[in-house]
Amino acid sequence: MAASNKAVKYLNQDYEALKAQCLSKKALFSDPTFPAAPESLGFNLLGPNSDEAKGVVWKRPKEIIQNPKFIVGGATKADINQGALGDCWLMAAIASLTLDPDILARVIHPKQNFEENYAGIFHFQLWQYGQWVDVVIDDLLPTRNGKLVFVHSLDKNEFWSALLEKAYAKVNGSYEALKGGSATEGFEDFTGGIAERYELNKAPSNLFNIIKKALSRGSLLSTSISASANETEAVTKEQLVKTHAYSITAAVEVHVGGRLVQLVRLRNPWGHKEWNGAWSDNSKEWDHVLPQEKNKLNYSADDGEFWMAYSDFVQRYSKVEICNLTPDLPSSDHVGQWALQQFEGNWKSGSTAGGSIKNTATFSSNPQFVINLDHKSQGGTHTCSVLVGLMQKDMRKERKLGHDFNNICFAVYPHKGGHLSREVLSSMKAAFTSEHSAKREVSQRFALPPGQYVIIPSTYEPNHEGSFLLRVFSEK
Repeated sequence: MAASNKAVKYLNQDYEALKAQCLSKKALFSDPTFPAAPESLGFNLLGPNSDEAKGVVWKRPKEIIQNPKFIVGGATKADINQGALGDCWLMAAIASLTLDPDILARVIHPKQNFEENYAGIFHFQLWQYGQWVDVVIDDLLPTRNGKLVFVHSLDKNEFWSALLEKAYAKVNGSYEALKGGSATEGFEDFTGGIAERYELNKAPSNLFNIIKKALSRGSLLSTSISASANETEAVTKEQLVKTHAYSITAAVEVHVGGRLVQLVRLRNPWGHKEWNGAWSDNSKEWDHVLPQEKNKLNYSADDGEFWMAYSDFVQRYSKVEICNLTPDLPSSDHVGQWALQQFEGNWKSGSTAGGSIKNTATFSSNPQFVINLDHKSQGGTHTCSVLVGLMQKDMRKERKLGHDFNNICFAVYPHKGGHLSREVLSSMKAAFTSEHSAKREVSQRFALPPGQYVIIPSTYEPNHEGSFLLRVFSEK
């Protein structure tokens, strides 16, 4: 799915060369580009003089525990327990990542270890804005009172998840930059896939089957409960946490008294705090399931993972986000051939930051990109299926300057040749207008007749600056 599957060296750091250098000097690697220092922790709540940063000591795993391991007994969901950082969205993404060994192996290089040729240096592969990058880190981790401050495994000897979180913090500027977000950000950065979102109050009738099929295809899924600002991480009487990202790890149907019941399995990245309603661990509903079905479903461990009826799930949760590894509709059995057209651009105040379609005087000054949709009609349809993702670049790094994600959107017009001027646009109707979103990416699927079109990405308000990646997947 990514434009190039070959990883480039992030910040021009060559893992093999740096490791060889350290081994020849008999020295442990210290990363000058992401030092074990206050600025790598954060800038405000985790800033140098903050209460949260007090008492933090950077230690290598060998200083924390005897005989540390990169992975113990395989990388699993149990290895992801959120620490003192509001990055449950990233934890949900990493937990989902463990469900697919092939995707996981690309990201974490599982053969890394603390024994053979150990030099205090590790590396991970992440997808960043159309390109895979190989990210080098040292293994100095933030601790307090000898324990990891952030993500940790249930097995105190295991460190892959803490080191992956550090690599992710590095590409985003600091640990604090990871506070708050959407699991799809992590999903896309671990796969190069493209995400879609379903609001559960207007969910399609076949959403359970979409979820089931997406999981079988290796897609990564998350869900959350919306709430007002003052209810952040408020816990309901049924022990569900609001505004908190959960991984969706399974969807099955079980036989109960001659009827089929649809169940979904969710995981809380805290590693505890589970749903206590119907189908929760050891609830009476399990007594009515055939033993051979029950034995296949791990339903009683107190590990943050739990089952619930799909009907209860759609009533209580607000949205489902699915990151597909191919642009095919998750509900379709058809696996198509897709063309990717990829563009990069900038919004600059006073020149190319014209604001959304409602700003008729300035909208035409936004960057414009011509795309070709040449899919021949199949099955009697005369339209081409298109999936567009507009992604803001590097905005988490801007947080230390007081900036955050822009509210972004895009519009699609038939191409009439040349740059579409204000006058031309005012006389035309958009073929498609996206929703606007203050998240990293807005992505939407739609169908258009074959032909040439212009996509105009914009911030919702004029003169908001930023750079972006535009991905257009169209069926060939």
